[in-house]
Amino acid sequence: MAVPKRKSSRARQKTRAASHRWHAPKLNSCSECGAAVPSHIVCPTCGTYKGRKIIQVAEIA
Repeated sequence: MAVPKRKSSRARQKTRAASHRWHAPKLNSCSECGAAVPSHIVCPTCGTYKGRKIIQVAEIA
């Protein structure tokens, strides 16, 4: 098993550990209806993706 050649400072350890923290999901607005939608996901409100109609969404009346 590999062994570190030099001691890692606390700052270096904490900097490395900081990249493993939780990040909030990035939301984009839908180009058709303006709803908040995650990237690379079909809009659940209007059913469009990159300006194209992908799925039919039932109208709630």
